[in-house]
Amino acid sequence: MLRHDVQPGKLVAGVALLGAAVVFGGDARGLWSVPWFVMAPIVVGGLCLAGATGTIASAVRYHRRRARTGTPGVQNPSVQGAHIPESPVHARVPGAQAGTDPSEARPRGSGG
Repeated sequence: MLRHDVQPGKLVAGVALLGAAVVFGGDARGLWSVPWFVMAPIVVGGLCLAGATGTIASAVRYHRRRARTGTPGVQNPSVQGAHIPESPVHARVPGAQAGTDPSEARPRGSGG
């Protein structure tokens, strides 16, 4: 199994929604009585807490990666398994052919 980043924000969101489900289930079974408006703060508060947790975790991950590589936001492609092929600059110039200098490229229909 490939390694992946831990996402504590999703964990907090799951625990908050699970807690809301337990409260709702207990009320439905008659174990306790909960007013209907109690669910909104549990769900909204849990999702806000999950968002804050995810933001903090992302910032910590960014700063650790920056400290490890020495450059901001750059990841080692071999770690992620990604490969970005290099493309020559002249391939992006309209009207240029491969193997020519982009500064010498003439637009089509220039006659010459």
